[in-house]
Amino acid sequence: MLTREQSEKREYTLLADSAAKAAESKGRQREEEQCGFRTDFQRDRDRIIHSKALRRLMHKTQVFIAPEKDHFRTRLTHTLEVAQIARTIARALRLNEDLTEAIAMGHDLGHTPFGHAGETALAKVHPPGFRHNVQSLRVCDVLEKSSERRGMNLTEEVRDGIINHTGQNLPFTLEGRIVRTADRIAYVNHDTDDALRSGIIKESDLPRGPIALLGKTTSSRINTLSRDMVESSDEADDIRQSEKCRDAMNELREFLFKKVYMSDAVAADAERYEIDKAIPALYGYYMQNQEALPYELQELIPEYGLEEIVKDHIAGMTDRYARDIYVTFIV
Repeated sequence: MLTREQSEKREYTLLADSAAKAAESKGRQREEEQCGFRTDFQRDRDRIIHSKALRRLMHKTQVFIAPEKDHFRTRLTHTLEVAQIARTIARALRLNEDLTEAIAMGHDLGHTPFGHAGETALAKVHPPGFRHNVQSLRVCDVLEKSSERRGMNLTEEVRDGIINHTGQNLPFTLEGRIVRTADRIAYVNHDTDDALRSGIIKESDLPRGPIALLGKTTSSRINTLSRDMVESSDEADDIRQSEKCRDAMNELREFLFKKVYMSDAVAADAERYEIDKAIPALYGYYMQNQEALPYELQELIPEYGLEEIVKDHIAGMTDRYARDIYVTFIV
């Protein structure tokens, strides 16, 4: 049997000096007995994988709301793609794959139903606003509940990577920085693929410069960007992209915002499902009927306040559940 202590020692032999080591973790918010054969980062990954919050991502929109075809991405498939890209890069750089995967699996747990439209609508109606990365950490720290504990009690390295996978602050581990960029690599390329599949854009619409540099197919673009990260980061003591690949990816991302995320077709889906009406209506309904909240959330109202708990409940909903509640109790 390979014990935890042996796994921790192997990291010092197998991983780069700059890699995060499980034995040097900054620890958890609450002390607990360690596992006999899993490192703390492996244990964090497992807790996230077995969480209810991760399972709900299967029924949350990535870009297209309730697509009729089977092959469009969801928040869950996006998460899996981010984890795959990030682990590939981490392995090539001899960084900690377990930490990388844990961060990747948890980074989007706080996303709302109905994709970008749902997040925008909830941010408008909830007075403090809404940021999905902050909510992802809140899911891990407070909302996910097991028979043993409230919250997952994750290590500080995983918590930091989750909240800083977007925004102005960089994660303090190289593994967290890999996930931050792998997230963009994943969604820029799979959202392009889904937009082409949907007919919103055509191959000829794609910006020529980025396609010529990165590749004509989703797989070739992901391979180019992943290889570039490895080559640019090797021996650099940081996670980097070459200027030409970073600029090409950002140009493709800007194209998606203009032609896909803000397109008439995506807006029509949001209007068809009445997202701008449904999210505020759900928020108002639970503010007036707190007894309709799940009991485990009602218990948290004295500590966090009703507005925060209503926001938590709505953010945790799947598309289908949010729609059912809206149609059944509000419309």
